[in-house]
Amino acid sequence: MKILAVCGMGLGTSLILRMNAEKALKQLGIEGDVEVSDMGSARALAATADLILTSQELAEQLGPVKPRVVTISNFIDFNEMVTKLKAAFA
Repeated sequence: MKILAVCGMGLGTSLILRMNAEKALKQLGIEGDVEVSDMGSARALAATADLILTSQELAEQLGPVKPRVVTISNFIDFNEMVTKLKAAFA
């Protein structure tokens, strides 16, 4: 399972997404690799991803992509991450 954490610059926010996603995946017992990306690279990297994590605003900018896009409202809310990843893999 390849998950892409996308933010505007591929630095701060995507790293927070990655850390919470990795922790949530472990809690859910799901194996996966989480990579970070900026918006400029996200479309190309989406071709090999199974899931994309990002904000609603960036999901709209990303447009149609192959993998499922899961939007996160509060990037530091671990419970939201667990809930949304659990739903995505149900």
